[in-house]
Amino acid sequence: MLFIDLLKAIIFGIVEGITEWLPVSSTGHLILVQEFIKFSQENADFLEMFNVVIQLGAIIAVMVIYFDRLNPFKPGKTKREVQLTWQLWAKVLIAILPVMVLGLPLDDWFEAHFHNFVSVALMLIIYGVVFIWLENRNAREDIQPTVTDLNKMSYKTALYIGLFQVLSLMPGTSRSGSTIMGAMLIGVSRPVITEFTFFLGIPVMFGASGLKVLKFLISGANISLNQFLILLVAMLTAFIVSLYVIRFLTDFVKKHDFKIFGYYRIALGVIILVYALAKFLLA
Repeated sequence: MLFIDLLKAIIFGIVEGITEWLPVSSTGHLILVQEFIKFSQENADFLEMFNVVIQLGAIIAVMVIYFDRLNPFKPGKTKREVQLTWQLWAKVLIAILPVMVLGLPLDDWFEAHFHNFVSVALMLIIYGVVFIWLENRNAREDIQPTVTDLNKMSYKTALYIGLFQVLSLMPGTSRSGSTIMGAMLIGVSRPVITEFTFFLGIPVMFGASGLKVLKFLISGANISLNQFLILLVAMLTAFIVSLYVIRFLTDFVKKHDFKIFGYYRIALGVIILVYALAKFLLA
């Protein structure tokens, strides 16, 4: 039975590794996958922790790919390069302030009230429409981004991006989706915000994972060896898949817009709504 659960964990890891970075909502996909794939030793406490901690695999991939750029102590860096690295971290910390202030007290409330098929589907559709509208508007009016270099992005812009990231508290919104959409609205180029979104995920995901593990332990819940192995395999899979997806997305945004993700979000949202309605009628 453990072998089957580990195969299921691989599926979850693949889904997480792909959807964490694309602006399509990893939460929405995990909710859908969990409807059809269940672990033999699953319980509510473990599943709640699993959904968040699995993201660590994805974020470690960012740290591996961008290790040299994110490391201010890398031997051989010039004084200017070290300065730019510290400035990058300062922008990341400024951008996560809104989530720290609003996210910590509201996260459980949003999860309790909106972690369901209908809410997720509606957010998928709404943001899908916004992405398509935004890209069409920019193309129609020939609107060019004003921020095309992450090193030159202001701290004020980083704060604005952080405010948009707060929208991701709503399940189905997508952390990358909300930051990318918001950044494009204020004139940040696709390559710049895509990369910055990767970096924002480091403190956000480590913080969220640490908080979930702490709550899990405080609640008195225990994790079995099998559950630990399931989580570990899912994280490892998410890490490996993320290595490829991150590189794919950084190349993709240099030549393409985000409309394809908008269409995908709308299609997935409609599918989830239809499924939720059918499930309600057949209950």
